[in-house]
Amino acid sequence: MKKPTSQQNALKFVCDLIGHRYEVSKNVTSHVKEYTCKCCNHQLTTDSKGNLTALTPKYREINRILERVYNSRRMRLKEKSFTSSIYELRNIA
Repeated sequence: MKKPTSQQNALKFVCDLIGHRYEVSKNVTSHVKEYTCKCCNHQLTTDSKGNLTALTPKYREINRILERVYNSRRMRLKEKSFTSSIYELRNIA
């Protein structure tokens, strides 16, 4: 639901005065996260050097691809360790 423009401007003004209140909105990988301000919905992400940068469409696309590669790699490693543990159990018995 969209906030009225005047309320949104007021929240942005509060963030400009006091500072943003960021919370993690998405864990892309274990070291890359996306952050959103609770008040004004300003979004940041971690760049390749570990610095926070604005979440532009370019970084959103990078994070989407990075998340897909990271998750597929984790699943492949999990399957590999599961298969190797079953193989070890068969050889012990």
